[in-house]
Amino acid sequence: MKDDKHGVPHTVPIQSATFSNPTNAEIRRAAATGIYDIRGGGSKRKLPHFDDLLFLGASISRYALEGYREKCDTKVTLGTRFAKKPIELDIPVTIAGMSFGALSGPAKEALGRGASMAGTSTTTGDGGMTEEERGHSTKLVYQVLPSRYGMNPDDLRRCDAIEVVVGQGAKPGGGGMLLGQKISDRVAQMRNLPKGIDQRSACRHPDWTGPDDLEIKIMELREITAWEKPIYVKIGGTRPYFDTMLAIKAGADVVVLDGMQGGTAATQDVFIEHVGLPIIACIPEAVRALQDMDLHREVQLVVSGGIRGGADVAKALALGADAVAIGTAAMIALGDNDPQWEAEYNALGTTAGAYDDWHEGKDPAGITTQDPELMKRFDPIAGGRHLNNFLKVMTLEAQTIARACGHNHLHNLEPEDLVSLTMEAAAMTKIPLAGTQWYPGKPGTSY
Repeated sequence: MKDDKHGVPHTVPIQSATFSNPTNAEIRRAAATGIYDIRGGGSKRKLPHFDDLLFLGASISRYALEGYREKCDTKVTLGTRFAKKPIELDIPVTIAGMSFGALSGPAKEALGRGASMAGTSTTTGDGGMTEEERGHSTKLVYQVLPSRYGMNPDDLRRCDAIEVVVGQGAKPGGGGMLLGQKISDRVAQMRNLPKGIDQRSACRHPDWTGPDDLEIKIMELREITAWEKPIYVKIGGTRPYFDTMLAIKAGADVVVLDGMQGGTAATQDVFIEHVGLPIIACIPEAVRALQDMDLHREVQLVVSGGIRGGADVAKALALGADAVAIGTAAMIALGDNDPQWEAEYNALGTTAGAYDDWHEGKDPAGITTQDPELMKRFDPIAGGRHLNNFLKVMTLEAQTIARACGHNHLHNLEPEDLVSLTMEAAAMTKIPLAGTQWYPGKPGTSY
């Protein structure tokens, strides 16, 4: 710190925490353009997350399992409530819905390849079913979204499960976007849209307005598929107790619950950062709804939103989920935001690890684009292999934790295996603070 000519020290400039440089830059951008910011990905703000929970490994009071000689099972079956043909998965990690249009055809193929090698399922997303994904997915979930883009009854019969999307964690109450630069000839044909014209999906289904209508829709889907396919209902994390209960009453076999850390192809930044709940706040409420209806484990719960590794998987299962779904992590495993393209990210005004302008269709990695030249950079065979490796590591990490807690199946993980590191996590999950038996709001306490 330098003094002025009179020897008086200068005050060190302090950046406002409220009006930070990123905030000021957004104000200037909005003032210059008059339009809101659109981007992809999930929330970038710091939120209570799985890192705020820790496992209690076995010692004397619990008996640990030997990793090399004692089995820890990972299998999960989804859709056991009503479907004639439930989906049986080797691991409790699935691939979330990501549309063809948002992603390239080769990227969808890679997701199918990787998921199939790992013994799990992938999901179509908006815009219909591609032959690349169906052809390389042993288990494929077909999404029915408000837009109905690419909706095809024949494809409903070709899939292995159906997911009725009511909401998404990054934008609950809002619709998706696919801007004109990504509406290629093939995307336009599949979605019955003009080429090059912005597509904005509806925020709600056009043919039903509430849970009673949802029950009718689910019955229609069961009848058109001869009651074979499990019916999932996907909800964004906002009111998880009531939404889970209503989805169950409408006849769902599986509830998919997406927290606000979950990504999106493109929507308003204000939606991504200011609407919804963190996933750890959602899971306990959804589980409570299942338990209150005496259907926990009979109706399966799949959760998503910022799942990054095996520890997150294990924590989600310990809180009561049956499986998790990954989207952003799967894309990173394929090669999204890879530093090898740093120079090209810089040319787009960003850097590897921060690129989120997927709606522009200029992805250097060739994953979130419809540009034929950029797509050539991506090898779906190598991408599938990388995704399989990642899924394998996630599963091994979760098994390691389960064995350390004394469990021979990932589904035997339980809340008692966890402690909270923060007051926020303790209040949201009702997992006691580390070193105590207390959490905020615990019955019998006055604080």
